[in-house]
Amino acid sequence: MEEQNTISFEEAMKGLEQIAGELEKGDLNLDESVSKFEEGMKLSKTCSKILEDAEKRISILLKNGEDVSEENFSVEG
Repeated sequence: MEEQNTISFEEAMKGLEQIAGELEKGDLNLDESVSKFEEGMKLSKTCSKILEDAEKRISILLKNGEDVSEENFSVEG
């Protein structure tokens, strides 16, 4: 897997979908399942960070615009 700092949101989501599929099949042993779960959690955190950064950028853009009020773009889990 790529370095988390350079992975795109789309790549992280694709990885999450793949992991979810593997876990849903039920073919993995316990150790493999735990390992996949850990990998999925890392990807999930990466997605959250990317979305937070995008939200901050949008807020800055809205603040810099004329007569534009800041909107709440918080991500609901």
